[in-house]
Amino acid sequence: MTESSPHPPNPPQDTRPPQIVYALYLAGLVTANITLLIGVIVAYVYRREAAPWLQAHYRYLIRTFWIGSLYFLVTFTLTLLFLGALLWPLLALWLGVRCTLGWLAVRKGQPPARPASWLW
Repeated sequence: MTESSPHPPNPPQDTRPPQIVYALYLAGLVTANITLLIGVIVAYVYRREAAPWLQAHYRYLIRTFWIGSLYFLVTFTLTLLFLGALLWPLLALWLGVRCTLGWLAVRKGQPPARPASWLW
């Protein structure tokens, strides 16, 4: 520790749960979204005791789950009407970009850039 920073800004153990949730969300792309459910439960459990900058990540993760669920329902409904088949890759891309940007922000010790965004 230095005199300019008497406390470490972000202990490593604090960043592990949101990184795991980001990984679970990304794994949802190949596990039929089962790991997304596990991830959102973890996010809800850890968000209260987290540092404020990590609470922003948990909010971002929880919003990602619910916004993604809405996008999933719209895409599924449009697919039933033969209009949404092309939206599935876009939904996967949206989830991948959102989780990657969030994970990178955690690794840098920063809150997500736009936690209230519906895109990234």
